[in-house]
Parts: sequence; structure tokens; C-alpha cells
Amino acid sequence: MRRFTCSRLYYPVDMGGTPIKPRTKVASATKSRQSRRIWGLLAEINNYSAVRPNSYDFYIKQEADILTRDEFQKLTQKVVILDGATGSNLMAQGMPRGICTEQWVIDHKDVIQKLQKAYMEAGSQIIYAPTFGGNRINLEKHGLEDRIREINRTLVSYSRETAGTRCYVAGDITTSGQFITSDGDYTFETAYEMYQEQIRILKDAGVDLIAAETMINIEETLAAVDAARSVCDLPIMCTVTVEADGSIFSGGNAAEAAAALESAGADAVGINCSVGPDQLVSVVRSIREAVSIPVIAKPNAGMPAIDDQGNAVYSMTPSDFARHMKVLVENGASIIGGCCGTTPDYIRELVHIL
Repeated sequence: MRRFTCSRLYYPVDMGGTPIKPRTKVASATKSRQSRRIWGLLAEINNYSAVRPNSYDFYIKQEADILTRDEFQKLTQKVVILDGATGSNLMAQGMPRGICTEQWVIDHKDVIQKLQKAYMEAGSQIIYAPTFGGNRINLEKHGLEDRIREINRTLVSYSRETAGTRCYVAGDITTSGQFITSDGDYTFETAYEMYQEQIRILKDAGVDLIAAETMINIEETLAAVDAARSVCDLPIMCTVTVEADGSIFSGGNAAEAAAALESAGADAVGINCSVGPDQLVSVVRSIREAVSIPVIAKPNAGMPAIDDQGNAVYSMTPSDFARHMKVLVENGASIIGGCCGTTPDYIRELVHIL
């Protein structure tokens, strides 16, 4: 097996567990790395990827709860459990590579609802609707941009039907896979309008909050927060993908990003994907010291190795994952879950150990 590395850089994987292939170089924003350039990330993003109290206090959803931003802050005074991976589990159920994940999920309602029900039974209090690649730019790659409203509303309805009143549903959004430039085809305004369109659809479809995840640069994430604040008053959680030292792939670091996002109006900030929880203790601690809002940790089940067939293989067991996640909670994370390589068993073990 071989690992995808570039010097100290591990490429993040998409929600299907496949390493995002580099296409464009970007310069680092930190002084220690000004002398070298790292491969940035542009990708075909579409292959995405009963709680018991013990030593930690958990929030338990009440039937009549409406998740305002104030209520979200009250909720996160206790540990909140997110779901785990979506894409890698869908691929295990037969989803091919290279297709539009959102369309495949629409055609396989039973698969996504079975997975999300399993997460809820394992202890997830927030599940992510499978709208990850549902923005206009990603749907254009499959000729589906004219169906953006139908696709997002249908996917949210699947999750709402599964969640009922037992669980909150987050509208999931992500990067376009492009980098913002002041004079290029993808500007801040372009990103803002892209997110504004999708977030408005998700709000109208009935999500409880917005989750911007697997973000690869600060500027685009700020555009997502600005867009959310312009169209709704739903809570928005933001997570960036980082290296083990906390640096973001297009420059800057997780703590700087978290502080900027809090100032822009994000309701919770943190990291997801990229590496395992065993490598993120100092990153979570630095984010916790930089912000006053809740900190999110949704890492992979360790670093993936790639087998001869090109499949991502994760070696961290559910018990090891949970053990390392407990350390992240002790260092400031209060909204926790899993990303690539995790399953309902990982969430169940996480709830058990806490």
C-alpha cells in the first residue's frame, strides 16, 4: 500500500474516501513555508466522501425544539454528537466512482436512510443531509445545474423523514474545488452567490442548521458564512481541512481561520477530514484558545492507505478512534463526529467511551 503525500502534506480525501488529486499549485501563507510551494486541491468533489450520560453530559433533543442560533449555543454547552462518514459507506454499498453522488443517493433512498438511521441509533444528534456536492458549480460537472432546487430539496426530505423529531438535520455544503482570486473566474462574489443559492434552498427545504465542511481556504469559507447570514438566521458550523500541524492547504492555519469565521458570524468552527484524531490534539487546543464559540472535531479514521485497486483503507479501529476523540474533547472539542472511514460503529463507541 502507498500513502498520498507531498513532503509533509497529506492530501485530504473526498467524502468517498478518495484522495483529492492536485491540479493547481498555491503558495503557503506561513513564513516557515514561503520557500516552497505545495500542491493545492482541486478535485472532482462529488464522490464524497440512544445517548447515555457518563463522565460527559450530552444534549438530548426535545420534540418541540426549534434550533435558533441562541438555542444552538445552549445545545453546545453539552457534548453534541454528529454523524460519521457518508460517501465511504455509500461506496461500500455499491456507489460507483466518478458519478454524481447526489443523483445516486436520490435513486437509492433506502441506502442513505438505512445509514442515517444507524447513525441515529448509535447516538448521533445531528445528521448531515447528503447535499455535500449540491452547489451549482459541482452540479454543472454532471449537467444537473438546472435541477439544483429539486436535488437539494429531495435529499433534505430523505434526511428529514429519517430524523423525525429525534435528531437535527444539517444542510451540508462544501468547497467548489476552486480558489478565489480577485481577477480570475472565481471571485469572492461568485462564491457568495453560489452559496447563497444553495443555502436558500436548504433553508426552504427545512434543515435545522448549515454545515460548511471540508473547506480548503479561508476566503471561500467566509463567503459561505456571509451567504448564510444574508438569507437565513440558521446556525452555521464551519470546518476546514488541515494538515496535522493545523495549516490549511491554501495558506494560513486553523486557529486563524476559526477566529476570522467567528468574527464573520459562524456559530461553531473546527476541523474535519484530512487526518485522524490522534494527530489533532494541538490543533483543537489552538482553536479552542482562539475562539469563544464551540469547537468541532470530525476527523477521519486515521490516515488512509491506498491499496492496489485504488481504494482507501483506514486502519484505526472504532475503539482507538473513540479513545483519541475523548482526548480531543478534553482539549476543547464539544461538537464531535467522524469523517472518511468511520461508520455507525465508530459513533457508537464514541458515545460509549464518553
